[in-house]
Amino acid sequence: VQLQAYGGGVVQAGGSLRLSCAASGRIHSINNMGWYRQAPGKQRELVAIITRGGRTNYADSVKGRFTISRDNAKNTVHLQMNSLKPEDAAVYYCKAEGVITVAGVMNDRPTPYDYWGQGTLVTVSS
Repeated sequence: VQLQAYGGGVVQAGGSLRLSCAASGRIHSINNMGWYRQAPGKQRELVAIITRGGRTNYADSVKGRFTISRDNAKNTVHLQMNSLKPEDAAVYYCKAEGVITVAGVMNDRPTPYDYWGQGTLVTVSS
């Protein structure tokens, strides 16, 4: 299983970006999909997460500005970021939690695993 994140870039404060992440491989199902970010000198933090059923949770700092969505059929997750602020600048990582592979199901060993994407850089200029 691999996660490929893309969509980062440079944007002016107040602008928008849309991040996307696609999980590939012989995936049977994914429980939660989420976005985390890590700014220089800071710990990685949760930005937003969405369950397989569509329930969402956001960091207080992005509520009302960011929207997370997913396509279960395509194993993709998106993060629409509006009204970006300089403090939103960071490397953004996508994460797939509770991934069960087809092989696991076929072998009657559906053990869930978590996977991280490689990160995409978001730069916000003031």
